[in-house]
Order: sequence, then structure tokens, then C-alpha cells
Amino acid sequence: MNSLYVTTAIPYVNAAPHLGHALELVQADVLARHARLRGRPARFLTGTDDNALKNVTAARAAGVNVREFVDRNAARFAALREPLSLSFDDFIRTSVDARHRAGVERLWRECAAAGDLYRRRYEGLYCPGCEQFYTEPELPDGLCPEHRVRPETVAEENWFFRLSRYTDQLLEILESGRVRIEPAARRNEVLAFVRAGLTDFSVSRPAARAAGWAIPVPGDPGQVVYVWWDALANYVTALGYGGGDPDYRRWWDGAGERTHVIGKGIVRFHAVHWPALLLSAGLPLPTTVLVHDYLTVDGAKIAKSAGNAVDPAGLTDRYGTDAVRWWLLRDVARLGESDFTAERLIHHSDTDLANGLGNLVSRTLTLTRGEIAASPPPAWCTNLPERIDRALYDFDFRAATGAICSVVDEANRLIEAEQPWQGGGEAVLATLTGVCRLLATELGPFLPDGARRLREQLNRPGRPKPVFPRLAQRTRR
Repeated sequence: MNSLYVTTAIPYVNAAPHLGHALELVQADVLARHARLRGRPARFLTGTDDNALKNVTAARAAGVNVREFVDRNAARFAALREPLSLSFDDFIRTSVDARHRAGVERLWRECAAAGDLYRRRYEGLYCPGCEQFYTEPELPDGLCPEHRVRPETVAEENWFFRLSRYTDQLLEILESGRVRIEPAARRNEVLAFVRAGLTDFSVSRPAARAAGWAIPVPGDPGQVVYVWWDALANYVTALGYGGGDPDYRRWWDGAGERTHVIGKGIVRFHAVHWPALLLSAGLPLPTTVLVHDYLTVDGAKIAKSAGNAVDPAGLTDRYGTDAVRWWLLRDVARLGESDFTAERLIHHSDTDLANGLGNLVSRTLTLTRGEIAASPPPAWCTNLPERIDRALYDFDFRAATGAICSVVDEANRLIEAEQPWQGGGEAVLATLTGVCRLLATELGPFLPDGARRLREQLNRPGRPKPVFPRLAQRTRR
């Protein structure tokens, strides 16, 4: 069975993590856990982008040493592992991991050897928030489409990558699906961008402008590697590319699936720039780019700079890991922005988990008293694994969790219709026990903690306790 290597984007550490970061981490975690449940080898990578100029700018604004500032914020991202119940296998930090610098330098040399790097003077419109140059047509009302600020005019001499050389190859790769982009709307946007013609892009910055906080360009210490080149390389440097690590051969250079989970604002880097760099260096391409939309609060995109960030660790402290993960997976749209409110989180947790799944297991165990063995699940729920597989292939977490909810609803309707408490309902109770065991198994990738508690109850039946608390009652106290 083919392996799965799944990665998140690595965020800047110019501020603490917010709920948008939690969304991406949880989505990638579900994909990794689901693969393992199906018997597929899986490796899950995340980390932090330490080498960004905006990290330096933020540290200076805070009056803190850059190293101290970056280390402190990177630790906050790594610390999301426990509150979000994440199963990542590796966490890379680009400023301190020796694997990373060696791999970035090797990738640079490979592209240089291919004749794809050249140096020239450039003047353009630069957004510090994106760490990206824009052309005039890409700036509605003259403002950055992401940060809604007017870009700076920057003139400097940098190294450039011959992206234009790869236009035809990229078109073939994207049109054929060799690199699959989901949802289709994002694929269409990337294709339109490539068909409009690609221009070469800057891949370095003057070392003086970066205050020395980056990886020097091999053979040109007056320049540092542009943060996006640096960051994209983490997907292979974390596997030991540049150092002969067998992990690279297993997870990137083999026949398995290589999946990036990213936000819509950085699709171009992952679906155009990154494949072009890999083509230049003669390396395998990612197989899949899965793109999520943004979260909002009161209609405004969640952002560290906007002052509306929601702390995911604080949210789990208040409502629990299961409730937070469930909202991220059950309520967030596949396409289009999703607005976060505590009320919506509470509603989905109480409706789907406490009153739905938790109540089903509790009623079943109360009626069986642990004395009735499970029978095989009935026909109406045997296709649940297949429905979940199909939904996750399409990067549709709403559909996947919806499949679980539909089986819960059907099982609860069965209880009401058959009323096994009236006596003689052993066959129905055996069926319900089998359904509950199936649900506890299939829930595992989505809510690993809640699923474990359900399995424990089903394996050691006694007087059942609520696995999922009713949050509306608790928050009114």
C-alpha cells in the first residue's frame, strides 16, 4: 500500500498561533491518522518558518532579541501538540535545524547547475506581510489583496529563478493531474495564472536588508536565500535531502503520496513556484496540494496583525479538545470563508457529540448492561468507511464528519422505532453495539481522545458516564 507524506505550511513566528493555524494542523492530522487507520504508512510534518524578515521586524518592534523572540514563538506552535491532540512525526524549525540549511544549499546548487539562476537589479512593489513582490494588475485599488495595505517600492539587486522556462511543463503537470489540486476551484485559479504567462521571480535578498537573519546564498554571502525558497524547501530538508538520509528516499523519492495542506493565500508558491524548483533540481513533485479557505471572526479574516486572533490552546482549555477539533472539521466549509463563534462551536459539540453519538453509546450500554455481544453492523452503515475515504480524498471534512453523523442519526432512529427496552430486543441491541463499535473506530482520526474514551466504555461496560459533556449547560453556570 502506498505511503502518505503529509505536510502543513510552516507559519511565520512573528506572533503567537491562532485558530487558522489550528485548522490546518488538525486537517493534516486527520489525513495522517486516517491513513494509519487504513494500514497505510504515514508521516506527518509541520514546523515553523523562522527565517522571515517579518520575524526580525516583529522582534525589533517588541524590543526583544531576535533569537529569543523567534525561539519563544516557535515553542508556542510546537506546544499545540497536546491541546489539539496532534500526531505529527516531525517538527522542523528552519533557523536551528542543521538538516534544513544543508538541504537549502543543495537545492540552490542544483538549480544553479541547471542554469536557472541569474542575478539582476530589480524594482517592484513589495508587501512585507506577504514577503512577496506584486505587479500592478495584481493589486486591487493599489492594495495587497491579502493585507489590504499599499506595497512598498523596493529596488535591489537579487538572484532570480527562470520560472518562465517551466511554463509549458507546469501546464502539462497541472492539466494532467500529475499534481492534483483540490478543490477544483483552486486548480482552475492556478491554471489561469500559468496560462497568462509566467515571469522569473526573485529568490534572494540583500543580507544587509535581512539583518543577517537567513541562510546565505551559496558562494554569495552578500545575499540571503529568499524566505519562500527557504520555507518551501522544508518539505524535503526535513527528510534529510542534502544529507543522504534514507527518509528522503522513503517518503519523497518513492512511489507514495506527497501531500501539502495549505491556505488559499499561498497556492501560487506551492502549485507553481515549488514544482518549478523541483523540476529544475530534477526532484520528484508533490502529488497533491489540498487548499483550505480562511477562517473569519465577525466577517474579518483571522490574522495575527488584525487583532482578532483566537488562541487555540485557550479555546481547548475552555471547551475541550474534542469540541474544538469537531468544530474545525464539522463546520468549516470546503470552499468559502467560515466564521467562528463560540455559539457555533457549542452547538455542534452538543448536537453531534453529546446529544448524538455520546447519547447513542450511553443508551446502548444502559440497555445491554454489557451482556450482549456485538453483531456485524447492518447494511445501512457498512459503507461508512468508504464514505469517509471518498470525502477525505476530496478534502471534504464536512462530508466525512457528516457521514458519521448520518449513521448516528440512523441508529438513534432504530432505537426509537424498535424500543428494545420493552423486552425481546436482543438482536436490535446486538446490532446497536456493532454500530457503536464501528463509529468509535471511524471517529478515531477526527477525535482521537473522544474515540478512545468511547472504545474504553464499549470494552469495559458498566454504568456509562457521558463521554462528551454538554457545553451549553456548563457555560451557563
